[in-house]
Amino acid sequence: MTDNRRPARTKGRVLYVGQNLYQTWHLSRALRKLGWKADVLNWDQAEQNQIFYDGEDFRLRFGQNAMLNVLRNLKFYARSLSNYDIFHFSNAHCMHFGSPLHSFCGRHFGDYSEVRLLKRFPWHKKIVYSTNGCLDGCSQTSFSRWGPINTCSICKWRDDPSVCSDERNLAWGKIRNSLAEYVVTFDYSPTDYNVAPNVHVVPEFYCIDHLQWTPDLLIPANCRLPFSEDTVKIYHSVGNFESRTEAVSHRNIKCTHIYLPLVDRLKREGYKVELVFFHDVPHRKLRYYQAQADIVVDMLTTGWFGANVREAMMLGKPAVCFLRPEWMDNMRKQVPGYAEELPVVSATPDTVYNVLKGLIENPEKRREIGARSRKFAVKWHSAEAGARRFNQIYSELLQRHP
Repeated sequence: MTDNRRPARTKGRVLYVGQNLYQTWHLSRALRKLGWKADVLNWDQAEQNQIFYDGEDFRLRFGQNAMLNVLRNLKFYARSLSNYDIFHFSNAHCMHFGSPLHSFCGRHFGDYSEVRLLKRFPWHKKIVYSTNGCLDGCSQTSFSRWGPINTCSICKWRDDPSVCSDERNLAWGKIRNSLAEYVVTFDYSPTDYNVAPNVHVVPEFYCIDHLQWTPDLLIPANCRLPFSEDTVKIYHSVGNFESRTEAVSHRNIKCTHIYLPLVDRLKREGYKVELVFFHDVPHRKLRYYQAQADIVVDMLTTGWFGANVREAMMLGKPAVCFLRPEWMDNMRKQVPGYAEELPVVSATPDTVYNVLKGLIENPEKRREIGARSRKFAVKWHSAEAGARRFNQIYSELLQRHP
């Protein structure tokens, strides 16, 4: 999926190096409409991850010959030096152009030497980075202090230092802050390296195509849910379910272990409800199930939300998750309009039963929250909103002296 059309004159040239769900794809398409050259490089070799992406302009594929892989990677990197002014990376430990070149440069020239070169004479390239959750720049110790419930205590990766540890998380935070002139975050745990002059809360980066996720989405016959119209459908989903979930208890940070018995309890009490649960379904298909939901439920301890809730809002659905007051205060300071308008319904494990009962019993309330959610999502999380914001951010970066 490649769009080779380019405006005759560009405001600037940005390469999104590595995928960030579907966000960089839709943001790049919207930036093109504003006069930018904006391309997406997919270097991810994991086939199971491709269901989370929407498109790419370039994809690096590697074979068995290690040196040939390095040369292919190096060829793309060398061409990029003359083709782009801004390099926008995403995801913890992924500030590179692909594993072959990254490993080769690390062995021979030092860690992240290929990124450091971008900033040196005569290149003077601008480096931007987008964070992706709780382990990005924040130690496990710091994150576990957030209350009222320690999210780390229900996380399967808590005792896996190859994924999350104080040493690993802080080392990455230090590297990313030193390399990137501008770090984009979405208000996850404002502690440690997430509190720095070059770290900015920019919710517009985490954007969605508002035409793909629309309240009047036409549902294919083979995706119709087998429930009557008067059944209140409570939607819950988990990406990478097996790797994030304890097999027996179903415990994970998405709180599946809370929602399963909770919906059973509501059924026993006479409520006509069903839990609509999916995992590891391509999002292009998943939205058909989301669109049929009456309520979307998500994390009850983490303190913020991700793509599932943003998609729910864009579809005009009331979404339930925990909004940590301290993080809301930080958002209110940095992006006050976002905090004041946010329609997400906050709940904790102790309050979610009453919150859900209130929504189940009041369809008019669900409709009102859903309408506000759609309006909010288009304003803050559409690709067009992201393009307007990054048109400003990138332009200001290019005006800075090296």
